[in-house]
Amino acid sequence: MTAQLSVSWLSKAPTVPERFVPSGARICPTTLTTSATLSSQSPTIQIVGVKSPSWQENGCANSNTFHGDQGESTWADLDTDLYYWTKAIRPVQWFPGHIAKAEKELKEQLKLMDVVIEVRDARIPMSTSHPQMDLWLGNKKRILVLNREDMISTADRNAWAAYYARQGIKVVFSNGQLGMGTMKLGRLAKTLAVDVNVKRRAKGLLARPVRAGIVGYPNVGKSSLINRLLKRKMCPAAPRPGVTRELRWVRFGKDLELLDSPGILPMRLSDQSAAIKLAICDDIGERSYDVADVAAILVQMLTRLPLVGADALHKRYRIDADVLSGTTFVEKLALSLFNGDVHQAAFRILADFRKGKFGWTALERPPR
Repeated sequence: MTAQLSVSWLSKAPTVPERFVPSGARICPTTLTTSATLSSQSPTIQIVGVKSPSWQENGCANSNTFHGDQGESTWADLDTDLYYWTKAIRPVQWFPGHIAKAEKELKEQLKLMDVVIEVRDARIPMSTSHPQMDLWLGNKKRILVLNREDMISTADRNAWAAYYARQGIKVVFSNGQLGMGTMKLGRLAKTLAVDVNVKRRAKGLLARPVRAGIVGYPNVGKSSLINRLLKRKMCPAAPRPGVTRELRWVRFGKDLELLDSPGILPMRLSDQSAAIKLAICDDIGERSYDVADVAAILVQMLTRLPLVGADALHKRYRIDADVLSGTTFVEKLALSLFNGDVHQAAFRILADFRKGKFGWTALERPPR
């Protein structure tokens, strides 16, 4: 069934919002007829000046360009465009009151920890890295956990594994929901802190359990990871940020204690490209961002990701990602499925990405 576009809608639709056009591009809209439908010929918009020749003359996306290109230049160009896309939208900022209190308490507890387990979202490892974490930890032993490994491709996983191996960082890939990687994590934590009790015995002190603190951004899966380690639900966990609000020590067997901590964010998110990725991956409160803006940027990212492309969007919604404007795509989806409700359409796109409806893929690759 086709959805007829009204004259009033068409009068507003032709232009692509400049805030979502990559740097260096210019838009040349042609005349649109009032008889256009969503399933018939789409508005013809020519994008010129884009770095990669990935758009056909009639404005339709040539998604095959990106499916075959796994090179670093694709990701570098995407990062550059994302920087400019975020310039014209409302800044994403989120710092609930409980985070300030939790951060202060965490800094005190860090002094008691033998090893720190930092959990990040495997889809966005760089964006879920706290800028002050290195300063807080100093020379303390650390294990990096990339959680939700089931939500990224094998190519993504291999790229990040090689990147951290070159830096000599011990990394564990895990799935906190299913428990993959948790036993390896427990063994590694005990191994890194084995010298704790050696030193205590040398001083004539009794052995004690190794203390491991689990830290990271909101909703990256810290509590779920602990529950899987313990094989029972000891810490509250839910698929939304801000569930854990207090620090809590729990015992894992006789020789390991784990500290579950609330998600810690910087007071100000100065990197808005990272902030947008946090919003896309649901690692930040929904009130902190405009859902329609974030969904529009996600659409533009998906059309350019090597493992997704415009074909995946068309297959899911039967709508062509035919212009370099995520806003236009969201509006089309709203008319097609939600009686013009842009908010519902935007939320559907974000929810589908989070559920892997476009395939599992990371939104970041290691820096050069």
